[in-house]
Amino acid sequence: MATLSGLPPAPAVAGWAPVTEIAGGRGEFWRRSMRAWDIAFWIMVAITAAFSVPTAPSVARGSAALAGYVTLVVAYHLLGRRGARADDTRLTQAYLVVLVVVTSTEAWLVELGIVLLFVSYSQIWFFAVDRVRGVMWTVALTLGIIVATALRVEADPGDLPEIAGQATLGLVFSIGLGLWVTYVAEQSEERAYLLDGLRETQAALAASHHAEGVLAERARLAQEIHDTLAQGYTSIVMLAQTAAAELEREHTGSARERVEQIEAVARDNLAEARALVAAFAPPALEDGDLPAALRRLGARFAAETGTAVDVAVDDVADVPQDVAVALLRAAQESLANVRRHAGATHVHLRFARVDDDVELEVTDDGRGLRDDDLEGNGVRGLRDRARAGGGELALVGSVGRGTRVLLRLPLGGTR
Repeated sequence: MATLSGLPPAPAVAGWAPVTEIAGGRGEFWRRSMRAWDIAFWIMVAITAAFSVPTAPSVARGSAALAGYVTLVVAYHLLGRRGARADDTRLTQAYLVVLVVVTSTEAWLVELGIVLLFVSYSQIWFFAVDRVRGVMWTVALTLGIIVATALRVEADPGDLPEIAGQATLGLVFSIGLGLWVTYVAEQSEERAYLLDGLRETQAALAASHHAEGVLAERARLAQEIHDTLAQGYTSIVMLAQTAAAELEREHTGSARERVEQIEAVARDNLAEARALVAAFAPPALEDGDLPAALRRLGARFAAETGTAVDVAVDDVADVPQDVAVALLRAAQESLANVRRHAGATHVHLRFARVDDDVELEVTDDGRGLRDDDLEGNGVRGLRDRARAGGGELALVGSVGRGTRVLLRLPLGGTR
């Protein structure tokens, strides 16, 4: 009686074969797992050949069995492996043809050749491009094994049902295990692609945040330069022009006073530049006294421009530094706008606490605002500071009735 003793149930080794088209396609899965499969293939084929060839009933059959193993190795290298790396299904399917023929032939040549099924069934589920074709190749290989075994043992017709029954059990187990491992591998592969996508998204998000941070820092530095150095240089230019006019009229005393003011403004600008480079607080706030800084700012503006400035500030304690910087810069920008555009004779600067907020108000009696006046960088900077601090900015005025700037910020920071 002939049997298929030793017929392995064809485990789908090493997580072979997500066979549906997922995220990156079949080729990407092959490339991910090719190295592990190479190692498994060489070891299993070498062991199978070493144990089966010596058991051949004749030298001729042993030589033929060895040639079959060599053929399988060459086909794997030229067809299966190359097709997997190039994502060429024509090569991989051609390799499966060779695999089925060689495995069936080995089962016919030598009794232990059937052990090659461990390699063959696993490779079918690895190289098949979908579940249906995986099942078809498994059935084809099982039929080949049935025929080869029957020929090798010279089975009688009565032996065929038993041979076919044992082969069918192996077939069912192989298909079931292959489909289950395929499902598990698909889930694992899908998670790997999701993780890859997440990493790419995180990298893109980090790059985007970095770029946004760079742009935000550039905008912040540009605003700081506009509110400090640019205004200081404007003051220097205007004072220098005034001093030149005084010299032409031979008013040396007044000219000397303007030169001293130029020196003071230049020193202040130098201190501001050093503070910007070192990321320190503005020099005017080194002592942490915002009301005093506002009083000094109003006095200097009056001295430089000859415009009367009333400063009414409350001694508000514990003003956070970021709020104090925003208020001081707003006062500097508002007075700079009065100097450049208003033509005012009187300015009122008020700083006070209102509930949990602080208010800065700068009012002048200059030309006011016209409907066609464009909002410049200075006003946009004031709005940005108000928005960043969680506060509000009001800018109102009418022709011939002056302008009023009111900035209100929470003492507790952004809200």
